[in-house]
Amino acid sequence: MDKTAPIADFMTSMPHTVGSEQTITFAQKLMQKHGVRHLPVLHGGELHGIVSDRDLGMVAGLNEVNPDATTVEEAMTQEAYTVTKDTPLFSVLNEMLEHKYGSAVVLEGNKIIGILTTHDALALLVEKFPTA
Repeated sequence: MDKTAPIADFMTSMPHTVGSEQTITFAQKLMQKHGVRHLPVLHGGELHGIVSDRDLGMVAGLNEVNPDATTVEEAMTQEAYTVTKDTPLFSVLNEMLEHKYGSAVVLEGNKIIGILTTHDALALLVEKFPTA
């Protein structure tokens, strides 16, 4: 694998997203339906943050929180790790490892065009080193 290969060659294109005003319950159901663990959060059509299944579960599990009335915005991380489609894959993976990011959102201008998650990275590793 070429260490300079762009993330665009490995990302999941057109990832599912969620609006910041949607409820935690809505986001959890969306994740379950599509089998994903990270959702870029949009507000006004632009990236506003990122939310993981872990974020949602942690907030939803608090005694005083009603997941049917609490918004995704209250559970999300505001600063999503973002890259462009030309960013080298290994650069992205190094940043994710160093900062313990669960995902990298790929932008073209202000538009979300892809996502790379730790699950995607593990799938690449398994593909590169299949069992005998």
